[in-house]
Amino acid sequence: MLEVQIDFGEADIEMDQFGDVQEEGEEEEEEEKGDRGRSGQPRRPRQPQQQRTLRHMGWIEMASQSEVIDRLRATFRSGVTIPEQFRMTHLQNLLSLVEENEQLIQDALHKDLHKATRMDDCFIRREPLGVVLIIGAWNYPLHLILLPLVAAIAAGNCAVLKPSEICQATEQLLAELLPKYLSQDCYAVLCGGAEDTKSLLKNKFDHIFYTGSQAVARSILLAAAPHLTPVTLELGGKSPCFIYGRIDIQKAAKRLCWSKFFNTGQSCVAPDYLLCTAQTRDALLPALQETLQTFYGLDPGASPDMGRIVNQRHWRRLVDMLGKSKGKVVIGGDSREEDRYIVLVDVQESDVSMVFLAPTVLVDVQESDALMQEEIFGPILPILTIESLEEGIDYINRQEKPLALYVFSDETSVVTTVLNNTSSGGFCGNDGIVHMALPGLPFGGVGASGMGSYHGRWGFETFSHRRGCMNRSWLLERVNVLRYPPYSDYNLGWLRWATTFKKNSWGGCSVM
Repeated sequence: MLEVQIDFGEADIEMDQFGDVQEEGEEEEEEEKGDRGRSGQPRRPRQPQQQRTLRHMGWIEMASQSEVIDRLRATFRSGVTIPEQFRMTHLQNLLSLVEENEQLIQDALHKDLHKATRMDDCFIRREPLGVVLIIGAWNYPLHLILLPLVAAIAAGNCAVLKPSEICQATEQLLAELLPKYLSQDCYAVLCGGAEDTKSLLKNKFDHIFYTGSQAVARSILLAAAPHLTPVTLELGGKSPCFIYGRIDIQKAAKRLCWSKFFNTGQSCVAPDYLLCTAQTRDALLPALQETLQTFYGLDPGASPDMGRIVNQRHWRRLVDMLGKSKGKVVIGGDSREEDRYIVLVDVQESDVSMVFLAPTVLVDVQESDALMQEEIFGPILPILTIESLEEGIDYINRQEKPLALYVFSDETSVVTTVLNNTSSGGFCGNDGIVHMALPGLPFGGVGASGMGSYHGRWGFETFSHRRGCMNRSWLLERVNVLRYPPYSDYNLGWLRWATTFKKNSWGGCSVM
């Protein structure tokens, strides 16, 4: 039975042009047919890399698999697959593959599965997944539990909530309040530490939603694998802020300081480091110093707007990271270990050896620096200098894909160029963090910064199964004779017409 599904819907996409793959023995056949293919239409030009003979079962020898993957990855990084014209052309080429090789496809499917054809239409029914697990993080212990819960409830699921044990007051409050407002038969809060979470993950869930570190995310994936449980991972990474070209320094300093030092830098979407030219850096530093004093005063420890590092372990991690850095501290302060405040003070060059300063800004930081090896997740801002827009983009693309990417510039072309030549979970021009507050935008990572997304309708989709359905009328039985055996050219002629009709109207058709 021949089965082909074509459904372009209302997508407005285009594609570029690549050639066909040529098999052995085809060249002579083409010479006899001239410059036209099986359909009689002009052939698309081939590129040399497409004119390779397909050999061996699986088409690619094991030894060459890495070469093929590397070639495709290099092509993707070049941006050739992004233009709409490229996509449309290749979708049309894929359709031509089916049309021009219809008999070959029928023969192959008949040999394998004895397949045949029919037309259908469908609708999508969104259904709840079942019992889901939501594991929150400590940096926003209430928000990162309740927001996914809203989506899970909206989609019709039952949910187990596992708040972070690091924020015990919030954890206990959730466990106390939730049963008073929500059905205990549908929603439950389970408290406990790392071992309790490991035990919890041994159970089968219909979806796991996790917010946290990449290291723990790997454990989540391993735990989900035996049950084939789908997961959503909201992680982090080193989100860059790139300042380039003409810029209002004072406005940039305010927006950068707010987004970086909000919640004491303990935000997964906080700018992790700054890229700019030396000229921009020198103009920006006084503005950063002034802005920090305006925000938090000369003693942020006395400011009600300056938060704390969450616990001793994370405070020590930041101290050690800063102590290993080869960068030069130009803005920063002493630390108060007893209350884990990060305090701003004026620092002389002789004070650079101090182990921890925060809110802290460093210059002369290199790519190999200790601060650039992992997500900082604290009030420390390293500044790396670049000489050109291309150098900055190249640096960003050498790193893992970040959860967020920020570009500050008065030049629209700069913002657009960075957007078009990089990849990140989210993007914001001339501000930081605020994009994640918009319910109309999906929030999520890509690559090492996460998988899946939520917020607004995207959370509903995450916790729903999109069930493809078809419902037919008995009144069409006279038409259905076209799909019943025995099969003939008459049947297939009508099916070809139906496929062409659907294709030209950008609808959907399934041939079985």
